[in-house]
Amino acid sequence: MSEKHRIIVIGSGPAGDTAALYTARAGLKPLVLAGFGAGGPPGGQLMLTTEIENFPGFPNGGISGPELMARMRQQAIDFGAEFRDVDVTKVDFRKPPFKIWVDDTELIAEAVIISTGARSRLLGIDGEEKLIARGLHTCATCDGAFYRNKKMIVIGGGDTAMEEASFLTRFGDVNLVHRREEFRASKTMLERAKKNPKITWTLNEQPLEYLKRDNGTVCGIKSKNTKTGKVTDIKSDGVFLAIGHIPNTDLFKGQLKMHDNGYLVTGAAAGGPHEHPNTYTSVEGVFAAGDVQDHTYRQAITAAGTGCMAAIDAERWLAARE
Repeated sequence: MSEKHRIIVIGSGPAGDTAALYTARAGLKPLVLAGFGAGGPPGGQLMLTTEIENFPGFPNGGISGPELMARMRQQAIDFGAEFRDVDVTKVDFRKPPFKIWVDDTELIAEAVIISTGARSRLLGIDGEEKLIARGLHTCATCDGAFYRNKKMIVIGGGDTAMEEASFLTRFGDVNLVHRREEFRASKTMLERAKKNPKITWTLNEQPLEYLKRDNGTVCGIKSKNTKTGKVTDIKSDGVFLAIGHIPNTDLFKGQLKMHDNGYLVTGAAAGGPHEHPNTYTSVEGVFAAGDVQDHTYRQAITAAGTGCMAAIDAERWLAARE
């Protein structure tokens, strides 16, 4: 027998938890399926972040990622949201009510909010995930301020790497490491980075492993020159990966409209209402919030903002059907 719910939120993090809070306060009793089947913890990428200094409302050193997510979840629970730390294994969005499966358990929802987020693309080095926020980072905007007057490595060769490296020079010196001499970055972004005197360039270097201090934090990389084969230790105070993100949208392939890079299309481009920005996907009654549909800003505060938008869009959509 299927469980029936007015609204189900798939995924958590700032977007999902905010959507849960707003729909709970609206009396919709949302069910949040907090996992997303991508190997990440419920709560999203912030669960891997030690300190957050740029989320409004937390002065004097900010707040840790896990504590922020715990507070956001508890606030939604206080208003009636239910959380289950499980992964969705299959969905059917062909028509409402929508079907969602967690293994063999079938759930029915009148409306759905997707907040499965995106994960940072990693190099694939053994033990890499455990080093995130321990000298290894995937977001310059989030963590650059921890490296004032220090030396940093940025790994990558696309626009993201150029942008991250340029941003980090506000705080210290940057060594941009790339495995080739050619770059995927646009000419404009590349030229801008090359004009920056605080960026040095180490090319034709393939990272092999991370160098670590006695306390286990990252202090550089061991790399191999792709032309000579020489292995070198490249020291730094911290390492930033800038090789892209992967949206957690595999569940929705063939059912929802996506950009070429896999992010969900929302708003007018997806067929939603045209009068204002919104979180409608290509299926009416299914909404998307956070990094799963945002490949530009990717911040906790912007994810929370779209979570609020999705909740209001979903609430109004449900009310119009009553």
